[in-house]
Amino acid sequence: MKDHASQTRQRHRRVVVLGSTGSVGTNSLEVIEHFPDRLEVIGLSAHSSWKALFQQATRFRPRWIALSDPEAERQADLSLLPIGTELLTGPDAVARMSADSDTDIVVAAIVGSAGLAGTWEALSAGKTVALANKETLVMAGSRVTELAARRGGRILPVDSEHSAIFQALAGQPNSAIERLVLTGSGGPFRGKNRDELKSARLEDALKHPTWKMGPKITIDSATLMNKSLEVIEARWLFNLPPEQIDVIIHPESIVHSFVEFRDGSVLAQLSPPDMRLPIQYALNYPDRLSGPAKRLDWSSLRALHFEAVDRKAFDALDLGYQVARSGGTSGAVLNAANEAAVGLFLEGRLAFLDIARACRAVLAQHPFSPSPSIEELMAADRWARQEVSRWIRQTSPSP
Repeated sequence: MKDHASQTRQRHRRVVVLGSTGSVGTNSLEVIEHFPDRLEVIGLSAHSSWKALFQQATRFRPRWIALSDPEAERQADLSLLPIGTELLTGPDAVARMSADSDTDIVVAAIVGSAGLAGTWEALSAGKTVALANKETLVMAGSRVTELAARRGGRILPVDSEHSAIFQALAGQPNSAIERLVLTGSGGPFRGKNRDELKSARLEDALKHPTWKMGPKITIDSATLMNKSLEVIEARWLFNLPPEQIDVIIHPESIVHSFVEFRDGSVLAQLSPPDMRLPIQYALNYPDRLSGPAKRLDWSSLRALHFEAVDRKAFDALDLGYQVARSGGTSGAVLNAANEAAVGLFLEGRLAFLDIARACRAVLAQHPFSPSPSIEELMAADRWARQEVSRWIRQTSPSP
């Protein structure tokens, strides 16, 4: 009888990449292209970048592509679409690809709350989801994990930190875990105190020292809201209380996170800062294969540094622990408020420190529901975005 690993190696996996024109999406396509005998693209989606999406369709010849922006649909030149690829439009386009019987794995790489729908449909159909969209678990962690268990779906983390923990745990029971430790580079403002951050400029906030990411995620790294959201994500992904989840700054971004066990042992996952490795691990799981990701140069590695988070300067982190404890609608509210506040900061309408300040104010006054439906979560999302705009009008902050 063949073992599970050999059966996995022989199976050709058909992949849908949601958010294929973004950073995680393009890295996913590089990984898929490296394994033509194992992985095949059958679906791609983008919001408005129709030219990039059509170029990807020409390169990979998927069965479907989807555009979610109606204006992009009107502008798209269908003559550039390769023969055999169908353009899906409308609100059900992503769901159709994600739930199709031919789909094996869905890479959930749509940024923000918009990524929840595709992940939900994929898990409802019992699919494996390579999850890069942390907002899905931040907004609806209990609902999403319950759905996966009920429908036989599987969530494999693609965030480098959660992939590292997943690898370090290697099937160990929660009773063996002392704590999870999420590492973070500290972003472009590492070492700055709160007074210095009062004058933080957009161009400086976008200069991440180790990772190349989109503007929203880069700003989250600058405020440490990314770590706040990752604490919530880890709480649901690994079914642990927030008291067993810590955050530490590690500027080299070599140790991607680690697990401390009850007996005092610590297991960590190390690699250069390259998203292709966790993506490759998720798409080929449980096999470990040689791929396109960078390798560590041990001869040039001299030291690894760690330091505590300055929670007075980067107070966004405390919001993650608050939400991880309360659950309910609080995750949807925090996520939406942060998306709205970051958008305003990118437009020059909000000061850097006011991102977390606005999130805290909206979170404090929201009508909390402990066991919300998906519809209630989406309503909380919409409410939080409106409240951020109202908060700005009331406080009139000056960037």
